[in-house]
Amino acid sequence: MTATHIEETLTPILKLSRDLKNAAVTLGDDEARFLVDAYYQMQANRITADSQIRSVEKSETPEPHAVLSWLSDQNTTLENQIKGALDRYSQAHIVGGWLRNIDGIGPVISAGLLAHIDITRAPTVGHIWSFAGLNPMAVWEKGTKRPWNATLKTLCWKVGESFVKVCNKDTAYYGHVYKQRKEAETARNEAGLYAEQAKVVLEKKKIGKTTDAYAAYSIGKLPPAHIHARAKRYAVKLFLAHLHEVWFTKHFGEAPPKPYPIAILGHAHYLAPPQS
Repeated sequence: MTATHIEETLTPILKLSRDLKNAAVTLGDDEARFLVDAYYQMQANRITADSQIRSVEKSETPEPHAVLSWLSDQNTTLENQIKGALDRYSQAHIVGGWLRNIDGIGPVISAGLLAHIDITRAPTVGHIWSFAGLNPMAVWEKGTKRPWNATLKTLCWKVGESFVKVCNKDTAYYGHVYKQRKEAETARNEAGLYAEQAKVVLEKKKIGKTTDAYAAYSIGKLPPAHIHARAKRYAVKLFLAHLHEVWFTKHFGEAPPKPYPIAILGHAHYLAPPQS
């Protein structure tokens, strides 16, 4: 069978009708979470298929099989259709407009956050931080239930990566937060202020002695990857604090309690949400 015949016999994926896209606003949170997970799985499948195509193109027979090209096209179509549905879902939410104006936060991440977080069960942002695995005091003891939501934690990691990608954009508020925090963390690290933390890491974790990470920890410094992760986490936690404030205020009609580090410990200055 020729490539042309193969392409003629393969059935294209049906696109969402306008009515189905409009119906996406009525998706339940469980359904939205499923679609977000499906989107990222399809994205991973597409990346794998595209990698296979590139591998074939570099081989001695650089003509990729028609079915592989078809699969890549179908994966792209599915991703875009799901993204469109999640776009409508997030548009209809009371904080959807605020989220969609944040550089680095697209319709899929917006939908994932909205579907995973229940504002009625989060009187303070600390509850969201803990649920997202961003509470440094939380420890997953062997034989016990995981104290955070793994999917939301992964989603917040993606949020951090998005902020890194847009950090040089003039309007990227949280991208700038990440960049400035990284500069501050780097200065503290070079001044030796994280020597005790570096010592604890070496004591608790098995790190290869030939790695760059070990070289940094062994002289009382945090390696660049560690500094990068700290700066990302700071930006993500501030973003979640702002999301909580905007969402809580719109839902309950009053401002939420200040986070514990600000209200009780006085560890930080209050920063108002952008575009609120």
